[in-house]
Amino acid sequence: MGKIAFVFPGQGAQAVGMGQDVYEAFPASRAIIDAADEALGFKLSEIIFQGPEEQLKQTANTQPALLAVSIALLEALKEHGLKPDYVAGHSLGEYSALVAAGALSYEDAIRTVRARGEFMEQAVPSGQGAMAAVLGAEREALAALCISASADAGAVELANVNCPGQIVVSGTAAGVQAVVERGKEAGAKRVIPLEVSGPFHSSLMKPAAARLESVLASVTFADAAVPVIANVTAQPVTNSGEIRKLLAEQVYSPVLWEDSVRYLIDQGVDTFVEIGSGTVLAGLIKKIDKTVTVIPVNSLEALKAVAL
Repeated sequence: MGKIAFVFPGQGAQAVGMGQDVYEAFPASRAIIDAADEALGFKLSEIIFQGPEEQLKQTANTQPALLAVSIALLEALKEHGLKPDYVAGHSLGEYSALVAAGALSYEDAIRTVRARGEFMEQAVPSGQGAMAAVLGAEREALAALCISASADAGAVELANVNCPGQIVVSGTAAGVQAVVERGKEAGAKRVIPLEVSGPFHSSLMKPAAARLESVLASVTFADAAVPVIANVTAQPVTNSGEIRKLLAEQVYSPVLWEDSVRYLIDQGVDTFVEIGSGTVLAGLIKKIDKTVTVIPVNSLEALKAVAL
């Protein structure tokens, strides 16, 4: 039998009502979401289950909400006795992965990602930063286009290397606009501006990283019980000090998702269990390698279907 990786989604996977069926069916899942309300001092659960969507979409709410739902689903999944050989998460999802690996307490993770969301929203004044999804371009060609667009218009960088033919760029509004206009130079079929509250995973996020670093310094980290594939390096990390350092860098570094998935496949992983709202990662993983098995665990229904 091949190896199993648990993977956790990041921002963009949220949906009003996510996790409610599991919350109602499993006391352990309910305790997780209630603990988020307790840790934050407000009813995050109401925003998760009832919305409004506008409120759930605010980065400072989205991040703890997605984390809470992923861990609530993980708790329910534990009853199946399934254990991962590796864990990984996309951007914010890396915090869910660290909780799953025992490197970070759930309550600390909730409070930290709430702060992370606030810092990311506040790092760049509204309208000055942007992100866009570039479809169909080669990574090297797009990286070269970003360098020339940065020189001509304003900083723009690779932010998320998601899967072949899907890369997100991030930076100044003018820099991103230059990539939108000149995408064909890198072989892009389409460039789609994203609705985001800031230029995430670009060097413009360094002020947010500096603020996050002081929060991370006060949080207790343990060595991970299973290797966590870090977004920044696409390599395994288990050392608590290294984990803390990479989480600060992650805010302004590209998310090397495609590289992370390829690394896992090279290690013999043939089953990916996506734990959390939606099926974003399942789609990306299938585009990286069609032959692997991807099991989304995003609802009570999906949990019942997990019969590995």
